[in-house]
Amino acid sequence: MPVTDVHPVLMIIAGPAGTGKTTLAARIVAEVPEVEKVITVTTRPARPGEVDGKDYHFFSEEQFDRSLAHGEFLEWARVHGRFRYGTLRRSVHEKLAAGINLVMNVDVQGVRSINEVAKSDPMIRSALVTVFVKPPSMEELRKRLIGRGHDDEEEIARRLKSAENEMRSIDIFDEVIVSGSRREDFARVLAIWEAAARRESSQAS
Repeated sequence: MPVTDVHPVLMIIAGPAGTGKTTLAARIVAEVPEVEKVITVTTRPARPGEVDGKDYHFFSEEQFDRSLAHGEFLEWARVHGRFRYGTLRRSVHEKLAAGINLVMNVDVQGVRSINEVAKSDPMIRSALVTVFVKPPSMEELRKRLIGRGHDDEEEIARRLKSAENEMRSIDIFDEVIVSGSRREDFARVLAIWEAAARRESSQAS
């Protein structure tokens, strides 16, 4: 099939910490054929067991600055005032051009940036579907954060405040799911994925 007839899906899953968005993306990659994770860039040091080019592209601050100056990022952000994270244009373009379906996690700021790029980038615009995972309540989100080992009240308060800010941007997303059980959340995300894939298949036919 010619590349021009290929219409892959680029799914972005975002949401507050504790909603399980990273797990959902990983499960899509594991269970849906021909889907790959977008490998993003970070300036933080690799953790034990992490592999450059598989988990992240680990950049020095200087490398990140050079890529930023050359306009190589679709989106980027500094997280918690420390390390920077970003998505290289080529990491997305090369895969989409080859007809490879992609899934990725970015924050709300990153989704805004990619939505803006999509306005002038037909490849990304035709592939893009964005999903926001919303906590059922702030109290439930607090319980989940505690369950993940966050017992510092100041840190929990910071994450809850961040969640409130993120939820003010729900209207920029194509789809919103209210988080329930892991099984329910995956079923909803999978249904969104399948609908997007059918849409792209019909465009290709």
